[in-house]
Amino acid sequence: MTLTGPLKTQVERLLSGADVCIDGTRPWDIQVHEPRFYARLIAQGSFGLGESYMDGWWDTQDLDGLLYRLLNARLEQRRPGFAALCSWLRALLVNEQSRRRSFAVGQRHYDIGNELYRAMLGQRMVYSCGYWAVADTLDKAQEAKLDLVCRKLMLQPGQRLLDIGCGWGELLKFAAERYGVSGVGVTISREQAEYAQRLCADLPVEIRLCDYREMEGTFDRVASIGMFEHVGVRNYARFFTQVRSHLREQGLALLHTIGSNVSHSHTDPWIGKYIFPNSMLPSAAQITRAMERRLVIEDWHNFGTDYDRTLHAWRCNIEAAWERLSNVPDERFRRMWRYYLAASMGLFRSRRGHVWQLVLSPTGVPGGYRAPR
Repeated sequence: MTLTGPLKTQVERLLSGADVCIDGTRPWDIQVHEPRFYARLIAQGSFGLGESYMDGWWDTQDLDGLLYRLLNARLEQRRPGFAALCSWLRALLVNEQSRRRSFAVGQRHYDIGNELYRAMLGQRMVYSCGYWAVADTLDKAQEAKLDLVCRKLMLQPGQRLLDIGCGWGELLKFAAERYGVSGVGVTISREQAEYAQRLCADLPVEIRLCDYREMEGTFDRVASIGMFEHVGVRNYARFFTQVRSHLREQGLALLHTIGSNVSHSHTDPWIGKYIFPNSMLPSAAQITRAMERRLVIEDWHNFGTDYDRTLHAWRCNIEAAWERLSNVPDERFRRMWRYYLAASMGLFRSRRGHVWQLVLSPTGVPGGYRAPR
């Protein structure tokens, strides 16, 4: 006697809530190759879905379309899986983003080699959402985003900029060349730090390999783009205390982060294991609660739908480059990366994920602040 039949029926019933069929004919339907898929999905939820895709147990013609439908239907709320429970318990008991653990994401994600990121990200090594309001290509969208950040910070020649989580140094390079500022960037990725040091070698820019909690000094402006997702809710108040301590009295800060509609204490277990260890997406409530009595919110800008388009461009780039990359371990890694990009596209398309840019000041801009768009 086999349990495959009843388990398949359960999965079919679950997926029907997202208008997805097993072995259907539509692009977003699932084609199952391995009968053990059903038990794995029932037992492990979203974690089992992602890992079984990596293992080649199922396929679909339209991966991002499928994952968008699953996310939009909130199916994980009906079948969270044991892995999600373990993640919740671990986040409750352990500070996943402590200073001791902070370098894990650098070592496991950002340090896998610049070759892959150079192929995927385009002309500028910017690993965050582009700004497509007036752009028609990825490179133009990333340049527009960098310029938007500089204009929101009201950068002036001679000012000093701190970039917390500076990545490969593109913002500091752009700001130094276009706006005449000097700056310091901090990152927990050795590969990023070495690349950024070369990129900014002829500019008044210093790159430091360190945790943001180790920084000292005062700056006219502070920016953090795509790094806050690694801070963790237990450390939000400390993060904003650090930002405030680095800002001059009349300074400005900009926080660029992915955000969630709902407050969580942990990330999706598949994302946590394979892509961004010790990460989590903040909610608006968590951000404002941690910022209270520390900083004034001058502006809050949401352009999360632009990330779907950015991710699509990244996917086109990486799919065209796979065969010439020397540091891709195997086919399982390719499927992992495809799933990561497609799941991210589904997150923003379903409006469950957002891109927020907040402009902050120590005590409020005299006369008010008017944000450029």
